[in-house]
Amino acid sequence: MKSLNDMAEAKLEALEKLRLRRSLAVSDRLPDAAVERDGKRLVSFSCNDYLNLSHDPRVIEAAVLATQRYGVGAGASRLVTGNHPLFAELEMRLARLKGTEDCIVFGSGYLANTGILPVLAGSTDLILADELSHACLLSGARLSGAKTLTFRHNDMAHLKELLDAHRGAHPHCLVVTDGVFSMDGDMPPLPELAALCAQHDAWLLTDDAHGVGVVGGGRGSSFAFGEKVPEKVHVPLQMGTLSKAIGGYGGYLCASRPVIDLMRTRARTFVFSTGLPPASVAAAIAALDIIAGDPKLCARPVELARLFCWQMGLPAPQSPIVPVIVGEAARALRLSAALAEAGFLVTAIRPPTVPRGTARLRFTFTARHEPEDVERLAETLQRLMSVEEVA
Repeated sequence: MKSLNDMAEAKLEALEKLRLRRSLAVSDRLPDAAVERDGKRLVSFSCNDYLNLSHDPRVIEAAVLATQRYGVGAGASRLVTGNHPLFAELEMRLARLKGTEDCIVFGSGYLANTGILPVLAGSTDLILADELSHACLLSGARLSGAKTLTFRHNDMAHLKELLDAHRGAHPHCLVVTDGVFSMDGDMPPLPELAALCAQHDAWLLTDDAHGVGVVGGGRGSSFAFGEKVPEKVHVPLQMGTLSKAIGGYGGYLCASRPVIDLMRTRARTFVFSTGLPPASVAAAIAALDIIAGDPKLCARPVELARLFCWQMGLPAPQSPIVPVIVGEAARALRLSAALAEAGFLVTAIRPPTVPRGTARLRFTFTARHEPEDVERLAETLQRLMSVEEVA
């Protein structure tokens, strides 16, 4: 096995030189938007638990009761014996939230997208993806075997060019994008995008992992447009996760009943995967109850992101995600370490997660952050960046 270890060590050494090697850090997440690492308490601005529902007593109680009633695991694929009674309620709640006929729950967001796309598109079809789409969308596109092209980020003129040039040669076309982009925090122009797809008989799929619970009154990106009263943009395929604002784990697709029935029959990551544990499903149901009943909670993460951007002199954000692009991976790591010394956890994001030359600090804001901590974070970051520029 020497050749195997030699190969791994050589690749790790090359990554180390580029400051791109990854490592795990034990993180004890606390209920108040903080973590403990190596005995030090840090205010965390790196968590996707936007509403802090993973620590909400109501959500925890629902998970405990479900575990006591149904056990710790589903026991099998949902098509065998793993379809415990809680799934039907969760799928009904999600479909209602998203304004669709039906819903299917997968084991994770990654499993959802790598299962959904190969069902909808095949070797004779066309997939057009925003170039900054999440990795699981691009993985699903590759697995489908469809001709896949990327369009420039949020560039509707470029997407139209591709549709005009290629749509006619394929029986079906799927356009995929994030509802809220996970590394930049911006949103696609969904009304324009949906209209363009309708004109070309292209099916639009949004990955709303970072939108549900925090934009559109908690209903996600499809409901985030309209000046006073949000108007639903017609997105026939609304995918998302249960692991961000909903606070637990899992993925889903909300769509028409025929599409969901097809997924239950043909999506390999559904058919051949054990169902989610009862605790995860019950926790998601409880979290959705909270989201539906507390619009102020849903609005708070974006409000705190706006406060940070105002302090930093940055454009107003569209979501709880704010990137500060610093360029090189080494600089992002230095700033992240300096912020940790000051009591903040802000993870450095490096290639290949983001394009080369755009390493960044990715700030995420949650409902449990205090305005004072946000202001202190902005002041600390401005000071550290000024010192770096002088050096």
